[in-house]
Amino acid sequence: MTTNSTLSISHLTVKFGGLVALDDVYLDVPSNSIVGLIGPNGAGKTTLFNSISGLVPVTTGEISIHGKNVSWPKSYDLAGYGISRTLQGVGLFSGLSVVENVMMGANIESGSNFFKDLFGLSGQAEKKLRRRAEDALAWAGALALADKNPSELTYPETKRVSIARALVLQPSILLLDEPAAGLGQDDIDKFASLLQQLKQRCSIIIVEHHVDFIGQISDQVYVLNFGKVIASGTFDTVKRDPAVLAAYLGTSSQSGNDQLGGS
Repeated sequence: MTTNSTLSISHLTVKFGGLVALDDVYLDVPSNSIVGLIGPNGAGKTTLFNSISGLVPVTTGEISIHGKNVSWPKSYDLAGYGISRTLQGVGLFSGLSVVENVMMGANIESGSNFFKDLFGLSGQAEKKLRRRAEDALAWAGALALADKNPSELTYPETKRVSIARALVLQPSILLLDEPAAGLGQDDIDKFASLLQQLKQRCSIIIVEHHVDFIGQISDQVYVLNFGKVIASGTFDTVKRDPAVLAAYLGTSSQSGNDQLGGS
């Protein structure tokens, strides 16, 4: 664990019956950094995310948040730990405006009565929530979309709104699950610029199948295969690691085009 770690994990093991999904996994996330998780399908990336999110039980392992050892989070603990997560599906509510969708994100986690606040029975709470939602939309580059209905948004715009909905909790740790999925290259490049700005506000852990995108944005990369961390370091380091090449390409050759992510 580094002295400025936002989150650190060691000796994480997750078993489902006789299946070992994660085996002695470690992870260190420095403050204001982007850490990418990559690996072949079934490598354990989503299970690791779900362990941090309290969605799967941990068999053994330690977790530290802001330098303090804590119990493994339950899903209802995330806001208290400063953790927020987006899901692969955007899942916006069509009956609410964009800004109301973002406000909904704050209330789902806090347990307060969203509809009471929203419809004016608690005016001060509604105003406070709206300001927070607008701030989150601004950080996500989507403030101009605040009054639109989700049905009016392009797919890349919905991605930004889903990030704003996670940011409304003002997290110190943001978990992004395949945020570049379904985006074209131009939108991926714009999204990369957005994430570089967001890391000024929080640490980001990102699971993504777009390896080149991970290389573009990440300060550190962890590569999983069969539930184990097989390499970690900068992207330029891990993409040349023989174990990583073997996992992705079925070869340990480092010559020619056998280099992960291009030359």
